[in-house]
Amino acid sequence: MLHAQFDPTARQLLAAAAVEAKTRKDLSWQQIAEASGLSVAFTTAAVLGQHALPEGSAKAVAELLGLDEDAALLLQTVPTRGSIPGGIPTDPTIYRFYEMLQVYGTTLKALVHEQFGDGIISAINFKLDVKKVADPDGGERAVITLDGKYLPTRPF
Repeated sequence: MLHAQFDPTARQLLAAAAVEAKTRKDLSWQQIAEASGLSVAFTTAAVLGQHALPEGSAKAVAELLGLDEDAALLLQTVPTRGSIPGGIPTDPTIYRFYEMLQVYGTTLKALVHEQFGDGIISAINFKLDVKKVADPDGGERAVITLDGKYLPTRPF
């Protein structure tokens, strides 16, 4: 049976322990994802407390990280989502995403509505990918793909 959480504290503590174990064992998120059998984006989000892992994935991740049976069980619970506390983010990387949405949020909204109509892009039926590519002008670029199912507004 799937269980839900209503207090994010337990998952936050587990996320901290998991990141500590990841660091101690010198593992990458990709290695953890390979153990889970799921995508690196979904697995990372789950370990950081934003998704529930299926039982087999949760047990494999817990074993790889050296976490106990209780941690494996907790990884399977539906969390209280939301990883950024209220207010403007202060972490520079997270802030830049906030800034991107401040600058381009209304543009994205206008383009989505023009192309699809009134509705939203799902963050549940969703895929995320991050790739590092060479910049033709030198250095590197981040290519971030947000791939969500369009859900139209339905009048009732």
